[in-house]
Amino acid sequence: MDIRRIARERWGGRVAAAMHTVNARHPWDHNAAFHPWILTRLPRRRRLAVDAGCGRGDLLAALAPFFERVYGTDLDSTMRETSRTRCAGLANVSIDDADLDGLPDGADLITMIAVLHHLDIAQALAVVREHLAPGGRFLCVGLAPPASAADHAWDLASMITNPLIGIVRHPWPAVEATPQPELPVAQPTVSIAEIGRICDSVMPGAVIRRHLGFRHTLEWTRPD
Repeated sequence: MDIRRIARERWGGRVAAAMHTVNARHPWDHNAAFHPWILTRLPRRRRLAVDAGCGRGDLLAALAPFFERVYGTDLDSTMRETSRTRCAGLANVSIDDADLDGLPDGADLITMIAVLHHLDIAQALAVVREHLAPGGRFLCVGLAPPASAADHAWDLASMITNPLIGIVRHPWPAVEATPQPELPVAQPTVSIAEIGRICDSVMPGAVIRRHLGFRHTLEWTRPD
């Protein structure tokens, strides 16, 4: 049984309820927290960046100053409209509803944040590989269920540090703000170890690392 389920189901759920209260007072965006990780790993050639599953468009806006063209796609119409509003005035940003097969070829960067676990992972990685230009980079922030002892240890560390990170980022209790459209949610089912085995076949040399915030990163550069 994983640590999050224990917190929900043991002791009448009081542990999970207490942590939810603290996290709600000092919330932080676990996905946006990885934007600096992406921005410090941009490829040298920067003609076209693609964000697959662009959500609310924050990463598109962050990439716009660095690339000639930035292209976002999302199958959710609410997310597309939110992204267009977020990127209004950015002439080099375009957004549509293409699936992975419809992505433009020759991308210098393809990003995914909390998207890969919604897809057939092997198929998605194969499509990404083909759409990257030689020397192009794939930067992915993902979620995976805990399976190994190391996974459970990182889950426990993430649970303990989550409110602490929130307090550091937002020391004052949150006040009611304009609600944001909810991102589509899916529970991850493929472990980090299995993702690694898929990468060995599809993206040899990909680097996968666990992080706090219940996330992992995947980084791969297509050979020239």
